[in-house]
Amino acid sequence: MEEVNSLKIKGVIEVSEKKLVGFRVVCDDMKGYAEEIPKTSLLLNRRKDEIKNLIEPVRLYGAFKATETLEEDDGYWVCYEVYDFEDVPAGMVPLRVPAQKCAVLGFKGHSSDIFNVYPHLHRWIEDNGYKRSTDKWTIEVYSKWTSNEDEVDLCDPIY
Repeated sequence: MEEVNSLKIKGVIEVSEKKLVGFRVVCDDMKGYAEEIPKTSLLLNRRKDEIKNLIEPVRLYGAFKATETLEEDDGYWVCYEVYDFEDVPAGMVPLRVPAQKCAVLGFKGHSSDIFNVYPHLHRWIEDNGYKRSTDKWTIEVYSKWTSNEDEVDLCDPIY
């Protein structure tokens, strides 16, 4: 497993239900996602004033299922959290993520390195007697995102 700096296991938390509004990105492979997600994040940031009931306009969410059980679950959602769904802007979609238990790892670095970070979280989950719930939503919570560095909590659902 590749070593990655700036990792901090935050443990297990109960994540409350999330109501998210943003864009769904669907690509054929990981390279496509690596190219499209940053572009989509910038587009969403430019259009965030169109979203009603925004909770924290500085906190960006990514959501995906490690194992897609339905075609409509395929992809990666780039979103902001809202208090309630109201007049979702054109081209955007709502996503409701039920409350769930997650193992959380904090990461500081470039978003392109996130793919290398998940194995560290997955190993911690296994080493601590948990199992991943790959059919539930994995959430990435970005509190800072720039062209040089991101600060993100990776929240992987467990049981």
